[in-house]
Amino acid sequence: MENADKLDQFGQAFVASHNEPDRLPDTIDAGEETGPDVRGGGEPVLRGQVIDALKEVYDPEIPVNIYDLGLIYRIDIDESNHVELEMTLTSPNCPVAESLPGWVENAAKGVTGVTGVEVDLVFDPPWDQERMTEAARLELGMF
Repeated sequence: MENADKLDQFGQAFVASHNEPDRLPDTIDAGEETGPDVRGGGEPVLRGQVIDALKEVYDPEIPVNIYDLGLIYRIDIDESNHVELEMTLTSPNCPVAESLPGWVENAAKGVTGVTGVEVDLVFDPPWDQERMTEAARLELGMF
């Protein structure tokens, strides 16, 4: 039990293999499209900027951005840089159900080059925790 006294950031004992560091990484590199399968398309640089803008929007009850929570289902950007977003909520009874789509629209509109934004709120398929990124799960202590 040589590594049993080593604890991760949540106080859980873990054993590192010889090929892995004996501590958790400081950050998780999840890539551009983290977490859920976000459908859609568009020019990659502008799409990345829209994703970055969406990562600045938070549900006030959850300390994780809506993109990493998996609330964004689709991002389509057409040739004129009009953005169509499909999103959901963690619950249909979410207290910010009326406000959050507007916050998302404003965030995407704030990206230089975006000519317009349409946000569609959907509940099918319903959101579940499997749509969250690994970083979001770590932030919420779900590991």
